[in-house]
Amino acid sequence: MISLRSAAEIVKTLNEIDETSEIEAKEISGNTVGKSIYETICAFSNEPDLGGGTILLGVKKEVSLFSFYAASGVKDPDKIALEIATNCNTLFNVPLRVEIKTEAVDGLNVVRVNVPEVPGHQKPIYIKGQMLPRGAFRRIGSADVRCTEEDLLVFYHGKQNKAFDTHVIDDASMDDIDPAAISAYRKARAESNAEAEELNWTDEELLHAVGALRRLDGKLRVTAAGVLIFGKTHAIRRLFPVHRIDYIRVPGRVWISDPENRFESIDMRGPMILIISRIIAAITDDLPKTFRLEDNRSGQRTDLPILPVRVLREAVVNALMHRNYQIHQPIQIIRYSNRLVIKNPGYSLKAEEKFDDPGSISRNPHIAAILHDTRFAENKGSGIRVMREQLEGTGLSAPSLDSDRVNDTFTAIFLFHHFLNRSDWEWLKQFSDLDLSEDQKRALIFVREVGAIDNQTFRSFSRVDTLSASRSLKKMRDLELLVLKGSSSKTYYEAGPRLIEAQEDPELTLGVNSQDKAPNSQDNSEISIKDVPAKLRVQIQAIALGRRAPPEKMFALIEALCSWRPLSASELAKLLERSNIYVAQSYLYPMIKDERLSFLYPEMKNHPNQKYVANKRPSQQAR
Repeated sequence: MISLRSAAEIVKTLNEIDETSEIEAKEISGNTVGKSIYETICAFSNEPDLGGGTILLGVKKEVSLFSFYAASGVKDPDKIALEIATNCNTLFNVPLRVEIKTEAVDGLNVVRVNVPEVPGHQKPIYIKGQMLPRGAFRRIGSADVRCTEEDLLVFYHGKQNKAFDTHVIDDASMDDIDPAAISAYRKARAESNAEAEELNWTDEELLHAVGALRRLDGKLRVTAAGVLIFGKTHAIRRLFPVHRIDYIRVPGRVWISDPENRFESIDMRGPMILIISRIIAAITDDLPKTFRLEDNRSGQRTDLPILPVRVLREAVVNALMHRNYQIHQPIQIIRYSNRLVIKNPGYSLKAEEKFDDPGSISRNPHIAAILHDTRFAENKGSGIRVMREQLEGTGLSAPSLDSDRVNDTFTAIFLFHHFLNRSDWEWLKQFSDLDLSEDQKRALIFVREVGAIDNQTFRSFSRVDTLSASRSLKKMRDLELLVLKGSSSKTYYEAGPRLIEAQEDPELTLGVNSQDKAPNSQDNSEISIKDVPAKLRVQIQAIALGRRAPPEKMFALIEALCSWRPLSASELAKLLERSNIYVAQSYLYPMIKDERLSFLYPEMKNHPNQKYVANKRPSQQAR
């Protein structure tokens, strides 16, 4: 959203956290602004739910070991302001009204441009001379990215002003509705409110009232909500083929433990009203157990899953209720030896800093209403707050919540770790001279368990703002507990010299147990064509000779290489003799979306050791 702080305060923020999705700094040489500013204005205007952004002109970035932003000034701010206002009126398909003013920073003039997000019915904004889709831009992280045909669908969907779960499904009929699901709804609704008037209605009246049916051309038709909540399993498979929940058990702490037996997976499909209990049961049966003694005189113990059932219910229901059903990816629930990861398509529409506030923004309002009516979901958008309170009440680490606008995903990580238990206190005594805060101690535990941390992850369990998180992480960097990696929105931290030295076992890599590593994995990022098996080496050399290989041939080769062993983008680029960016954009991103590849560390895409793994379909299915 547009920043309310002064330009001087924004420059200070840039030096704390670099450019963000909402702040852009540009240096001006001469008396013209150049074309890149209009790409940024276009991106701020278009990006859904961002709320616009702020551009500072006349601010330069000094590139050194630690980048530093400083005012460089604008010679003729009035001329620059007039040029921007004129071009915003004529350059785009819709005239844009931006706020332009001049502020002083360190005695120099800086031009500030506040760009509001335009209403959905005006999107997409695009540069007229370039047309669609290339003339339109989105704000992804701190970058202005040209739109694709898929992005345009997002904008045109916004013009319809209707949620996806209200859409009529062309090939669906009442025959696709499961009577058992309707009965389950009636039972759950009666337990919630025995006097609810809809309990006296016919099935058709009930389905129409809750949004499972919609009248179109005088006939009642089945909606997306109707299929997803009440549909028969075979109907869901036919109409939403990728809508399933994958429960994946991974031995160890990393995505691959053994190339020959990578993971065990259970696929679950079915009407949402019935499947929620099955998902929770599958997870709880598999989790490590703790126990409590009953208060009665028998002294009997009761075994309990290490994560509270209410926390699991909230996490599973939130994933189903808020996922983006237009993205063709399943929900993944990954059970590692030390954590549970729940990943669903669709970033959170609720701003991260408001996660603990009452109220929610529903992507699927009819699905949300049904789950609220049946008491599956918390009321008033308090699910995340409830999860945090429940975990803290049992002494567990707070969840890490990552709403990723770039990849349009939401990831929740739950550590099976009682925060600051006796062994942790003993381990943390090594750092007693550093005066670390409790949040910084949490960060050390997280890096020890997972291997890396970024600003958003720190904020999710500490509940501080971006600036406070950045200051805490930088202090830990200065103390050599962490080292900075990446830049801008891709900045993250991994273990620094002092944290590595503090390990009990010098052979143990933080976050990755030695027995968890795949036998064929290599820590050395250097790779040569000589390392590749002969059959694959021939294919690589054939492509190198031809240079222009058909996309499907490249997809197949990359899939084969990543079946041989996990490979990073830079390793694949080196083998294929292409640039990193070209390989990532042309092949890796589409293959991730098509589920031909997976991330080695799916819960943290910016993980310093991120690599790609070829998918194999699960060995077990539950129907």
